[in-house]
Amino acid sequence: MNAQLNEVADSPSWLGSPIDARPLFAPEQAALMATLRGLEPADWRAEAVPGWTVRDLVAHLLGDFYGRLGRDRDGHQDGPAVAPGETLEEFIHRINQEWVAACRRVSAAALTDTVDLVGGQVARFFETTDPDAPSLGVSWAGVDPAPMWLDSARDFTEFWTHRQQIRHAAGQGTDPNPRFLSVVLDTFLRALPHTLRHTAAPAGTQLQVHIGGPAGGTWTATATEGRWSLAEPATGRPAARVHLDAENGWRLCTRGIPPAAAFAGARVTGDRQLAEAACQIVSIVY
Repeated sequence: MNAQLNEVADSPSWLGSPIDARPLFAPEQAALMATLRGLEPADWRAEAVPGWTVRDLVAHLLGDFYGRLGRDRDGHQDGPAVAPGETLEEFIHRINQEWVAACRRVSAAALTDTVDLVGGQVARFFETTDPDAPSLGVSWAGVDPAPMWLDSARDFTEFWTHRQQIRHAAGQGTDPNPRFLSVVLDTFLRALPHTLRHTAAPAGTQLQVHIGGPAGGTWTATATEGRWSLAEPATGRPAARVHLDAENGWRLCTRGIPPAAAFAGARVTGDRQLAEAACQIVSIVY
């Protein structure tokens, strides 16, 4: 197998079976609103992610909502453009920061009411989408354009992850609801073939990632000619197997913990170098 694999898929079949996150946007929105309306004034000033308070992160979510509706529902074409020499990651971080800075004049109460209104529209939009239609690329999965099922599942994981960051900042734990978390983990693990794109292995080599708990499961990546694939059936003993708990699993994929910490806390069998490569997984723009 080539060490340098294709960055963009010709077909999404190697990503495995499609995920249908559409029914979950409305209950996720309801959970977000329950979280926001339960915050104390001091919680809004707490740091949610490095450099951003809870209020900043909520403003960022609102920007995501407006962006999705403007682009995909309303066909709105105006907006910031990539600057000369700017990478995708740099562009996204820049426009996110610009939006958050502009929203710092907006009160927590006004943000909450607006997130309630616009987030409900986003949930209704996703309910109407065609999962097989081409949509925005998902860079961390190596697919551009991506099918809407992956693009929408990616947005679902972002909304869910930001809600957990808000909860953590307010002294609450991760929402353990497996209805949400199982879809989040399944979506995050679709980054595994892209993560392994530079990892050389004979065709047929298999790596398994197992995440425990009611929201967990097992994902098998198989080395095929040209790329790693999640579409091949598991056969026999994998060359490497990585066991993670659900908390470390989602936090690893979002860089809430570094790969070395996740690997140290994992139970690994088989080829440790291959297992270490799997723990480099990132399922966000980072």
